[in-house]
Amino acid sequence: MNFLKGVLYGMLQGITEFLPVSSSGHLSLMANFFGLDNLEDNNLTFMVFLHLGTLVAVVLVYYRDVYNIIKGFFTLMGKLFTGKIKQGINQDERLFLLIFTATLPLTFAVFLTDKVEFISSISWVIGILLILNGIVLYIADKINKNTVSLESAGIKHSLLVGFVQLLAILPGISRSGSTITGGKLAGYNRSDAVKFSFLLSIPAILGANVFELFKLKDNPLPEGSLPAVIGGVAAAVVSGLIAIKLLEYIAKNKKLSVFSLYCGVVGAAVIIADILM
Repeated sequence: MNFLKGVLYGMLQGITEFLPVSSSGHLSLMANFFGLDNLEDNNLTFMVFLHLGTLVAVVLVYYRDVYNIIKGFFTLMGKLFTGKIKQGINQDERLFLLIFTATLPLTFAVFLTDKVEFISSISWVIGILLILNGIVLYIADKINKNTVSLESAGIKHSLLVGFVQLLAILPGISRSGSTITGGKLAGYNRSDAVKFSFLLSIPAILGANVFELFKLKDNPLPEGSLPAVIGGVAAAVVSGLIAIKLLEYIAKNKKLSVFSLYCGVVGAAVIIADILM
């Protein structure tokens, strides 16, 4: 893999990881239509590095919240071991619990991922899922409950987001789009739904790559690929930062329908192209 291809993959990963258009769907389509490498099959180590690049991006944007979540974990553990939990929890501890409980449903993904991996090679199915993703985003744009915030949300709200996030194991369904929609269904306002979605991406990205670590020893980086890796990771960080800020702005201004239209058009084009080829 050369430097330019590494940067291309990094940009695509960073943009599609956070914008609600499905990174896995786009990467699979690039492999299917343009003959580019399927990173998971042919360059797993490089893919893991790209995911870590997007992780750096979200931590840079939400570093204060990440710090508060970590602090909340330790103070909550202290209360549990000292019996002070009856005194209640503070906002940092609440945020940790919300992230933790919303992540729990992802344990089912361990058993489901292998069942749906074959979809990545069927372009017309990805096209249908992209259209479905567009419908999900359209629904998210129309929901205006605004009944809870991150300061008042409970376990039931975070679990709902977590179960909706499971849809993203399908290539073509966006993780950020599904979690934002889940947040809106749970009653979060737009800003909190987007923020919670990005914070939830941290354990999701970490968890997905932890399972891949055991495979890395059998998937070394090709000789001479270090420049491509460095370029790809840097591109993933920069494009990830841009994508996060862009989605925050778009969601705040109730324009998720832009991505809904995009997914619908791309999905339809993929189906037609797959039929004609």
